[in-house]
Amino acid sequence: MDDSLDRLYASILAARDLDPACSRTSRLFRGGVEKMARKVAEEAIEVGFDAVKRRRECVVLESADLLYNLSVLWAQCGITPSEVTAELERREALYGIAEKLRKGAGHAPRKPA
Repeated sequence: MDDSLDRLYASILAARDLDPACSRTSRLFRGGVEKMARKVAEEAIEVGFDAVKRRRECVVLESADLLYNLSVLWAQCGITPSEVTAELERREALYGIAEKLRKGAGHAPRKPA
């Protein structure tokens, strides 16, 4: 999936400065981080709702929307997919699986670049 996310991320960066009338991605960037964060939250809720309703196909579709919106948010925050992959790999090395760490556990705060 890394290649797909990398291509998605690259297309998001390329669309960032397009005409907002023609580009959903550009409109999201114009809306700012608050709009982006709301879209991520909305899509996550839709994924969860469809999962509870056992709508497998909808979970797949909404998951793709979630990954798109999350990637837009990453771009706005200056985060690359490789940084997220590196964090998953770090967790996997610690625990043998890519398990979610408890808040504040297992890592020191990162310093801004």
